[in-house]
Amino acid sequence: MRRKRRVERRPHHDRWLVSYADFITLLFAFFVVTYSAAQLDKRRAGRLATAIQTAFVQHGSLPDKPADVGLAATGVPSGLPLGNTEDSEFSLMKNQIENAMAGEIATGNVVVRQSGEGLVVSLREIGFFDSGSDEIKASSAGAFARLADVLPQTDRETRIEGHTDNVPIHNSRFSSNWDLSAARATATVRLLIQSYGLRPELLGASGYAEFRPMASNNTPEGRAANRRVDVVVPRKRG
Repeated sequence: MRRKRRVERRPHHDRWLVSYADFITLLFAFFVVTYSAAQLDKRRAGRLATAIQTAFVQHGSLPDKPADVGLAATGVPSGLPLGNTEDSEFSLMKNQIENAMAGEIATGNVVVRQSGEGLVVSLREIGFFDSGSDEIKASSAGAFARLADVLPQTDRETRIEGHTDNVPIHNSRFSSNWDLSAARATATVRLLIQSYGLRPELLGASGYAEFRPMASNNTPEGRAANRRVDVVVPRKRG
């Protein structure tokens, strides 16, 4: 009886092509996802950063550095209070604005404060308006753009308040400080809507003339501090 001849199977040397093809497919998918993520505009990226930061706050595991969660580029700060409270929300926003407007804060053109009323961003006249005018300085466009990147991250209504010192005004355009303060607030709202796409239903404008000072009008420094537009994110009523 004839024995069947055993056929030796030689190993295939091209099996690596299967793994290589899988690798190329995964690499292609990675670049597609990366490219798509890169197309997010700054505001959407800011909202994503805030959501991630809030998640860390709620779980009590806030990282020591923003870079730990890949948020360094968005300027989201660390070291915030734990707990999902209104105060922690304001603290997060306050730190974002302070980071975004650090240059203007250093020169005294912007003051950010958290109070019983809510979060207040004071834009001093010297950095944003010419004296006696409601026209916004072109040089302040960068500051407004950075502020507008942070404001859409909240669904709260935002008030824009115009304030002046107690020196009477009377020129060809304005007959009183009431007119000037209201016009500056309105101009700021218009800019935030038309140039930066903020939701008009969440914005309001009002003028208070010299009747809500934040400093004494008895000194030049105090009067300069009072000539401002306040961006107010108020606390919820309840």
